[in-house]
Amino acid sequence: MSDTKASNRMWGGRFASGPDAIMEAINASIGFDRKLYTQDIRGSLAHAAMLAKTGIISAEDEKQISQGLNTILSEIESGKFEFSTRLEDIHMNIEARLAELIGPAAGRLHTARSRNDQVAVDFRLWVKEELQRIDRALGDLLEAFLNRAEEHYATVMPGFTHLQTAQPVTFGHHLMAYVEMFGRDRSRVRDAIERMDECPLGAAALAGTGFPTDRFMTAKALGFREPTRNSIDTVSDRDFALEFLSLAAICGVHLSRLAEEIVIWSTPQFGFVRLSDSFSTGSSIMPQKKNPDAAELIRAKTGRVNGHLIGLLTVMKGLPLAYSKDMQEDKEAVFDAAETLDLMIAAMTGMIKDIEINAAAMKKAAGSGFSTATDLADWLVREAGLPFREAHHVTGRAVALAEEKKCGLEKLSLEDLQAIHESINEGVYSVLSVSNSVKSRTSYGGTAPSEVRKQIKNWRKRLAKDNKDLNKG
Repeated sequence: MSDTKASNRMWGGRFASGPDAIMEAINASIGFDRKLYTQDIRGSLAHAAMLAKTGIISAEDEKQISQGLNTILSEIESGKFEFSTRLEDIHMNIEARLAELIGPAAGRLHTARSRNDQVAVDFRLWVKEELQRIDRALGDLLEAFLNRAEEHYATVMPGFTHLQTAQPVTFGHHLMAYVEMFGRDRSRVRDAIERMDECPLGAAALAGTGFPTDRFMTAKALGFREPTRNSIDTVSDRDFALEFLSLAAICGVHLSRLAEEIVIWSTPQFGFVRLSDSFSTGSSIMPQKKNPDAAELIRAKTGRVNGHLIGLLTVMKGLPLAYSKDMQEDKEAVFDAAETLDLMIAAMTGMIKDIEINAAAMKKAAGSGFSTATDLADWLVREAGLPFREAHHVTGRAVALAEEKKCGLEKLSLEDLQAIHESINEGVYSVLSVSNSVKSRTSYGGTAPSEVRKQIKNWRKRLAKDNKDLNKG
């Protein structure tokens, strides 16, 4: 049987001739949806078992179908299976091969289902499995951050606003900011799994089926919490794919922001960090260069993931219910975004684990730019009783004087400070040093080393619980 005839038979008697080459090229999805072969076979095995149990097909047919599907699985995994673009997609490729292997019984497999619910279940299974992989990867990334934050809970560095020195913080505190971000990313992953944990199989083309199917049986067999509740919605929407791309884009943005900081920190002008040879490259012409290519590529690949989100949103925005072929454009975006995000997380985890920290450079920079000016203002409010706005003005004059004298605030003499405001006494020097400034920020979630250690401890408990839940699931 030729591929053209096979294609015509799959479509039924409505079409007298096969598609021309252009139609074949635009219509076929086997070039990318072959990635769903495992999920497609799993779905078909579950469907066949249900059909047999409910008496829709015979036990003998179910046995032949299962044996044939397992043979096909082995053929694909061993590289012996021949995919055909004339058969359009993964579903038809597998079904055609099944017919070759077991004959007429193969035609009974598609009873009480459609390619519409078939692709929906395949794709949901794939996305769910990918989300579980990302969950584990983010757990590893969080562990790497916590280990480095524990090493540097008291390492002083400048904190920035507008990329200008603002106040001194600890490097551990800075790292813990990313723990919070990636922790929220992980929670979004888990929320998405919970929301999409419904089985589309059995919704058929759009209206359900008149056969006495058991959708709860197939849902359980495929590891879903329950079947979907509306057959039109089941085959119409791809919000689970959109949610995947959305959380991937948000996580990518967090990775990109950190990558940008690594790029900046690794410059000779900053010198805060040094990347290992594993995550940097040299120059073809300048032998002294060590380029942060891994960080730069993470930064760039975020745009790629963002683009996939916008692309699928645009595809879906004008589609009437129920299924339209436009939705075939969902998979390439998700497949590529998933592969890209997996690589980005793995690269960042590697960089964080072996990045070399220059604590001396960080400490020196932490005292630049009059970073303890806010501490002086706070001291004037707390010790001298000044309203904050007046304290702000007095501090501004002290900064101007220090700038004129080309020294730090802590180097101004008591006479200089008292000339600005008579209420200042020697006690002010207790807050003007970088280390004392950092130690004083003891508010909940603040940068004081004691608070950073508390947050690390809290996160270790949370991470252990999350990982336990993941392994249990």
